Amino acid sequence: MAAKKKRILILDKEHISWKLRRMAYEIWEHNSDEQELIVIGIEGKGKIVADNLTAILKKICPLQVKTIALGINKKKPLNTAIEFGEDLSGRSVIIVDDVVNSGKTIMYSLNTILAYDLKKLMVAVLVDRKHKNFPIASDIIGHSIATTLQDHIEVETEGKEIVAVYLE
Repeated sequence: MAAKKKRILILDKEHISWKLRRMAYEIWEHNSDEQELIVIGIEGKGKIVADNLTAILKKICPLQVKTIALGINKKKPLNTAIEFGEDLSGRSVIIVDDVVNSGKTIMYSLNTILAYDLKKLMVAVLVDRKHKNFPIASDIIGHSIATTLQDHIEVETEGKEIVAVYLE
């Protein structure tokens, strides 16, 4: 019988709320001179993180904030054309994911986003694992953790709410 992987709680609901609020304030600080901000959530849990950040931003600052989903096949990013019906030229953009591991998903997402002549681009992640195979640096980080390559970070959601982050 295979041994069950041990789950260790890294962030509970309350700590996630604090991290998201701090991330939103950091985003506002870096974009206080803007009128509008486009927040692009990587489909799935990245979009949930993006939606939560957008909700906080709309409460704490006067910026016009719009959230867009970016669908990407995380296992085979070149197999799917990435599309969203928004012209990003001349705009400030934040790309958001739940966990950055190797940096591959963010890198291939940037490939599409950089087809536009952006004013500014930042990367925000709830959890940064520090095991990058691609040259990605997160600008806004909720929680940073050094793990082994065998470890897995699981962000648990219920609907649009992020309820826990586990190390497995």
